Amino acid sequence: MMIKETSLRRDPDLRGELAFLARGCDFVLPSRFKKRLKSFQQTQIQNKPEKKPGTPLPPPATFASSPRPLSPVPHVNNVVNATLSINIPRFYFPEGLPDACSNHEQTLSRIETAFMDIEDQKADIYEMGKIAKVCGCPLYWKTPMFRAAGGERTGFVSAQSFIAMWRKLLSNHHDDASKFICLLAKPSCSYLEQDDFVPLLQDVVDTHPGLTFLKDAPEFHSRYITTVIQRIFYTVNRSWSGKITATEIRKSNFLQTLALLEEEEDINQITDYFSYEHFYVIYCKFWELDSDHDLYVSQADLSRYNDQASSNRIIERIFSGAVTRGKTVQKEGRMSYADFVWFLISEEDKRNPTSIEYWFRCMDVDGDGVLSMYELEYFYEEQCERMEAMGIEPLPFHDLLCQMLDLVKPANDGKITLRDLKRCRMAHIFYDTFFNLEKYLDHEQRDPFAVQKDVENDSPEPSDWDRFAAEEYETLVAEESAQAQFQEGSFEDYETEEPASPSEIGNKGNKIVTSSLSEKCGKLQSVDEE
Repeated sequence: MMIKETSLRRDPDLRGELAFLARGCDFVLPSRFKKRLKSFQQTQIQNKPEKKPGTPLPPPATFASSPRPLSPVPHVNNVVNATLSINIPRFYFPEGLPDACSNHEQTLSRIETAFMDIEDQKADIYEMGKIAKVCGCPLYWKTPMFRAAGGERTGFVSAQSFIAMWRKLLSNHHDDASKFICLLAKPSCSYLEQDDFVPLLQDVVDTHPGLTFLKDAPEFHSRYITTVIQRIFYTVNRSWSGKITATEIRKSNFLQTLALLEEEEDINQITDYFSYEHFYVIYCKFWELDSDHDLYVSQADLSRYNDQASSNRIIERIFSGAVTRGKTVQKEGRMSYADFVWFLISEEDKRNPTSIEYWFRCMDVDGDGVLSMYELEYFYEEQCERMEAMGIEPLPFHDLLCQMLDLVKPANDGKITLRDLKRCRMAHIFYDTFFNLEKYLDHEQRDPFAVQKDVENDSPEPSDWDRFAAEEYETLVAEESAQAQFQEGSFEDYETEEPASPSEIGNKGNKIVTSSLSEKCGKLQSVDEE
């Protein structure tokens, strides 16, 4: 069957193949050309119209003798993809989903009206609280808003500068997390670092009614702020990058907890991030270990925590830089107070996701992302030595390994991953078995059915950290109270028949706590001066 030359030239794909052959290209195989030619012939046969009698043949098309450049023909797949990309709606909004129903001009009009009620239409940091409420933001957003509008330089914010800043914010950022990042972060930064939180938290210390007793103890402000910042990054910064993004803010409860500060006068009721009682427990534990009171603990100091319950090998891994930031730990072998906050929360609450990651990094000696049987045996060897020194016959490693594998049920035999430990919900028992002898023996003496009941219980109960902090705070306050009464030589409080009210106990505890910490900070200041 003969194919007309005109029809052959009208096929763009076949014409491209012929052009390649004419140029002498080696990569156009004859078999490929034959396949293309056969496909073209079948298409011509199917599309050939039936010839009616008396219908003249169409005249042959004439082409210019000069060669024309071949125009590129878009591939069919590219055309399809372009069409689909137009039809797929946008689903990724890094700055939040825009609200088409929101009326920004109405909000800006209310802000302008609020500034008119202020003298000279210039708001200071205290008046900024009213402006924050008009903007629909929590009260403690006032400091970030004040600084973002340039109030830090002049001491006040004019209506014009604030409205210009807020208009730009509303047009570019559409949810609370994105707005909070924009207000608090450094210019041209889309994330928050630790020092970005200092102005916000200083405002909380200065103005929250639950922290009024700290006005007479300014030396505690930096300690409390450091503790809160570390707790924020411990919970929110799930990537361990040291930079909190808007996505991490959205997935956390930080903004909701920050809004609660306005409603709750007793800051100790807000156990997430801001509790002063939790700060007191952490700082006292650090003070007990910091023998020279230079705000650093050595490896020997940290090993004394909880009567040397943790093994030396896990302490060495902590100081190796596996879970600490900065070069102080690796170079000088010292741990800062900020790193100690992470250690203490991880040690006392091994069910926490960050704690599970913390100890996994420590046990993963070779850094390959899995805990091998060699690494487990390495940590269990010291546990066996300590048990033998106490006169306790340790379980052979092979038998213990069978128990741990049944406990964790890893997806791959002989390898335990971080995903396995998070899924099994028994990570606290697993970790204590290999590097915390005291808690390991406590687990061995517990009823296994009670352990399983705790795992299956999904009711919202206080975390292990909350229980530990509450118990330790009561113990510390009782010790401080007894010591204060002994120094005064009076025990009248124990002889009273009427019990004191909770508010009186709380006020008395705060006074005792503040006086105790004042003595400690006074010693620290003298050390710093020297």
